[in-house]
Amino acid sequence: MSRGDVGRPLPKVVITTTASVDGRVALGRSSRLMQPDAARRWAVMKPDGTDAELGARRDEYAATVTLEGSGSFIGDEDPPVVLPTPTMPESELRQDFLPRRAPHWFVVADSRGRVDWSFAGDDTTALVVLVCSATPTGYLQLLRDRGIGHLSAGADRVDLEAALATIGTALGASTVVADSGGTFNAGLLKAGLVDEIDVVTLPGLVGGVGTPSIMDGEPLDESGTPIRLELIDCRVTDAGLVRTRYRVCNEHGPKADTASP
Repeated sequence: MSRGDVGRPLPKVVITTTASVDGRVALGRSSRLMQPDAARRWAVMKPDGTDAELGARRDEYAATVTLEGSGSFIGDEDPPVVLPTPTMPESELRQDFLPRRAPHWFVVADSRGRVDWSFAGDDTTALVVLVCSATPTGYLQLLRDRGIGHLSAGADRVDLEAALATIGTALGASTVVADSGGTFNAGLLKAGLVDEIDVVTLPGLVGGVGTPSIMDGEPLDESGTPIRLELIDCRVTDAGLVRTRYRVCNEHGPKADTASP
């Protein structure tokens, strides 16, 4: 499937990422920057003023949707969520559910129903989970019980292109900022769904075989070619960071499976 095959216009997609000089976006495979200790160690590379600049960078795109994959919150080694017994008919649970509207949407793809959410958002942001036809009904019941919205796109897994089309229509989004890990970023990019990439490079090195990078996933096969980028801008920020912005030349990129776990 290529961009636009769903028959509906897609929002502009911008990947925003922050990485070390060697392209790492975490400290290790099992490390998540939302964990206090990992965040403290990662901050060694962040000069004063970094967080304010990163927040301002996202505001530049006037995006009403931030998109992430479930891998930012849970690893394959983590135990599964204890799901409730559904109390609603399956036909009703499978319907898209948006319990409230909000100025900003935090959207996470989780087709397997693995993240045990403890929040539904705040006054300005509503959490919405992307699911699929194979998502357990118990997980859909859990989301509804907690007042968390969900949108369905895809059969066995979340279909990213169909999901973007749904985000555009159901959430009224014209621009989506994807602020996720390397696997999810690579899925969007290889599917030809990314318009721009905005990378802020921190002055530090992480290293480590298998440490998550800006773009992870399956390597190129013998006939595959790199996805070409066109430089939009490169500058050193006030906090001493290097910010590079690229336009993605999707016509030169391979089309790939658009599904996400």
